[in-house]
Amino acid sequence: MKSNMTAVSVPEQFIDAAADLFDALVPVATDDELFAAGYLRGHFDLAVGTLQVAAEPFTAADVITQVSSTLTQAIANGELTEQDQQHVNAIWLRVQQLAD
Repeated sequence: MKSNMTAVSVPEQFIDAAADLFDALVPVATDDELFAAGYLRGHFDLAVGTLQVAAEPFTAADVITQVSSTLTQAIANGELTEQDQQHVNAIWLRVQQLAD
């Protein structure tokens, strides 16, 4: 692996960091935040799984694009209340920052 690769180029580090963030929320989050984190983790895990099944190299940016797309679609389909959307979006911003 090249030493000049950024975290965005190394999806395993991003995936692990996101999993750690989701796990860290469990003992401290409110019920609403736990729901949002679980909901988001489902989208995140589905995106990662879809990209892994494709058996093509992918980056953290690809995961972010995929999750953003499915979240946008879910919100458009009315899957989340406005309050849940706010919680999901807040956690999603934190997850995306892990790729920096």
